[in-house]
Amino acid sequence: MKKVAVFGNTGGGKSTLARQLAVASGLPLHSLDKIKYRPGGEEVPHDEYLNVHSELLRQDRWIIDGFGCVASAWERFSAADTLVYIDLPLLTHGMWVTKRFLKGLFLNPEGWPENSPIVKSSLNSYKILWLCHKKLTPAYRQLVTDSMESKQVYHLTSPVAIAEFLKRQRLD
Repeated sequence: MKKVAVFGNTGGGKSTLARQLAVASGLPLHSLDKIKYRPGGEEVPHDEYLNVHSELLRQDRWIIDGFGCVASAWERFSAADTLVYIDLPLLTHGMWVTKRFLKGLFLNPEGWPENSPIVKSSLNSYKILWLCHKKLTPAYRQLVTDSMESKQVYHLTSPVAIAEFLKRQRLD
């Protein structure tokens, strides 16, 4: 496990899992939200984001968490030797977006750029929930199936599965 892509629908705990995996593995962690957005929530120019992303993929070791954009996501999945897909029930993702929103009123969410607009970002997350569920989730599930023989693949479908995965990583 040297190049790890952590992905899934919004609100699934990708940043939390990626942070804990980075501690357990010693791999450098890169949150795409902090690369794609400046402090305050302004989006960086797309070409700038793609350049930074490509530079990360050329490194020998990394954990990259988040989505970015369709093109960079599939490029990252191809470059990764390990895929960690968080695929929780849609309702769980929705509840966790709400939990992040409420906590975010007092504390900047982990993995988000400083001073991110929590209300605007949370409302956007609710829109993304359904879109991702309808369009990306089937593609992600196919990616997981297609990658089983060529990569380490972890398809985590419950909070218990996430906890067990992290526990195994700490023991290795």
